Amino acid sequence: MQQLFVIKIGGNVIDDEKNLSAFLKNFAAVDGKKILIHGGGKIATKLGDKLGIESKYINGRRITDAETIDLVTMVYGGLVNKKIVAQLQALQCNAIGLTGADANIISATKRPVTKEGIDFGFVGDVNTKELGISNLELMVANGLTPVIAPLTHDGKGQILNTNADTIASSIAVALSSLYDVRLIYCFEKKGVLENVADDNSAIPLITKDIYQQLKTGNKLFDGILPKIDNAFAAIDSGVKEVLIGHADDLLQNVTETTTGTLIK
Repeated sequence: MQQLFVIKIGGNVIDDEKNLSAFLKNFAAVDGKKILIHGGGKIATKLGDKLGIESKYINGRRITDAETIDLVTMVYGGLVNKKIVAQLQALQCNAIGLTGADANIISATKRPVTKEGIDFGFVGDVNTKELGISNLELMVANGLTPVIAPLTHDGKGQILNTNADTIASSIAVALSSLYDVRLIYCFEKKGVLENVADDNSAIPLITKDIYQQLKTGNKLFDGILPKIDNAFAAIDSGVKEVLIGHADDLLQNVTETTTGTLIK
């Protein structure tokens, strides 16, 4: 099987033009087939403030009301996505910018109101069994590099705001029957840290047994747990391995001698 890298870049890198530029230079230099999924960063919040659209959050998750879905569609699917695509073209990486609605690659279901009565609005949960993977594979097989914004659609004309980590995991799983997939989560830390105050305490390898020991000992900060749970869910569904590491280390993390945290 050919190798495929599914790479997700987090919001903090997108917020900093210099860091984003450095990351995209490295991404363009990655040999072989690859897909990039990006978050939105704080650009939507800043633009929303200028337009008088207040950002509302519950437990750190954005409430996507009618005004906000229009805002994030413009920012994620337009401004952020097309800036990334334009920079990659300048680096001779033939990128194509997409949302989940394009070529029907990612459909989703609007998240229902929770038992506690929390309505997240136009937020989508990916329909993992209905991904338009044949269309995505057509692009990859023909030498294009998909760059996917964190937006999906409900099949009835409505765009939905969707977690980029989940999109990356879902795409990696769906393509694992066709490729040896390494899913790489890039962010501003050097990996899963044993000590959150020490950037050099990245755990090199996490298996399910090691994960249970770390959780039992309360060694991990809460924010990283969903990423690791996502990683194991992807591996259980056919993804070969998942790596969580610093955006600056991408070129090392597509080799066999990785840095950061390898989950397998």
